Amino acid sequence: MSFIEELQWRGMIHDMMPGIEEQLEKELTSAYVGIDPTADSLHIGHLVGVMMLKHFQVAGHKPIVLVGGATGMIGDPSGKSQERNLLDEATLRHNQECLRNQLSGFLDFDSDADNAAEMVNNYDWMKDFSFLDFIRDIGKHITVNYMMSKDSVKKRLSADSKTGMSFTEFTYQLVQGTDFLELYKSKNCKLQMGGSDQWGNITTGTELIRRKEGGQAWAITCPLITKADGGKFGKTESGNIWLDPKYTSPYKFYQFWLNTSDEDAEKYIKIFTLISREEVEALVAEHKEEPHLRKLQQRLAKEVTIMIHSEADYEMAVEASQILFGRATADALRKLDEDTFLSVFEGVPQFNVDKSEFENGVDVVELLAVKAEVFPSKGELRRLFKGNAISLNKEKEPNAELVVTKEHLIADKYLLVQKGKKNYFLIVAC
Repeated sequence: MSFIEELQWRGMIHDMMPGIEEQLEKELTSAYVGIDPTADSLHIGHLVGVMMLKHFQVAGHKPIVLVGGATGMIGDPSGKSQERNLLDEATLRHNQECLRNQLSGFLDFDSDADNAAEMVNNYDWMKDFSFLDFIRDIGKHITVNYMMSKDSVKKRLSADSKTGMSFTEFTYQLVQGTDFLELYKSKNCKLQMGGSDQWGNITTGTELIRRKEGGQAWAITCPLITKADGGKFGKTESGNIWLDPKYTSPYKFYQFWLNTSDEDAEKYIKIFTLISREEVEALVAEHKEEPHLRKLQQRLAKEVTIMIHSEADYEMAVEASQILFGRATADALRKLDEDTFLSVFEGVPQFNVDKSEFENGVDVVELLAVKAEVFPSKGELRRLFKGNAISLNKEKEPNAELVVTKEHLIADKYLLVQKGKKNYFLIVAC
């Protein structure tokens, strides 16, 4: 299957310029995707472009990642209602290095193959570009009429727009076009890929290459990923789903994919995994026969979590998921790192108790009804113990005379209290 055919069945092509299939069949071709280094981690919104580059390299072609150090200092108007904060060079360089480390998990940067991936930063060629050079060498080749015809510009200049559009943002498409021109000249790069909101910016680059160099270049865009319920893909109440575990734990990452709707899972498994067409179609058919088993979501969550994190992180996420929704033991709790433990019990009522209480031991009824006030009275708590309705650290505790010591604490800090099957409380020794 060719690169274009691969992307088409996966639903990853929105628009493409004619002639690109012939170009890819003719010779090894370089293509780039731009990523703004506005953070030191990618989030899952970046994954579509990264997967396009992954498929491109698998097909034998050369991927180039362009880190927008210069364009990150400006701000892209596409799909935005206002300008964004600008970053200094030191922050941009730090972010670039972090992104390269993450991308190396997807792309081969280090081999001596002809199609080894490269990373470039447009700040390197834009930083010495004077304004006079820019308007002489770039500006004269693209008319204002052409720039005004772009949807991203028209939207910001419409009567509905309250903020208007600065000259800085208006020139963004020329700056992005300059990137394409530079890579065309220095790397023989003939293809740019991106989201469908980038079509106007990308085609400005192909037009600039045609007018200034007499060359031919192409554009491919992928659909903007949406959720079946109309919500924004990759966004949760707590914000972006990041690839870096210090921002989004592997458990939370796994849960995001596990909790997708049937409709979204069928779409996402094509876009965000490398599973073959035959296997995807078999999985979808199997899922439709027994949708309540959520096999499609489980496979999607497994594949993406292992790809981004590791098999060990995936296994820990699965085990952590069983703690709330299945049988688990104190040993299972103790295996979790603190971040995962807190992720699992996020939203559970917490009660702080002085750590010194556990040094000499504290009566369990005194702890839960007085020190922490988890339960309204000692009498009620004793009745719950008698009815075998209390669990500590996921294990039934029938003894209302138990003395709780620091040995009972998870990670030397936490005691998980459970009333019945679904009511959890967390004692925090602090």
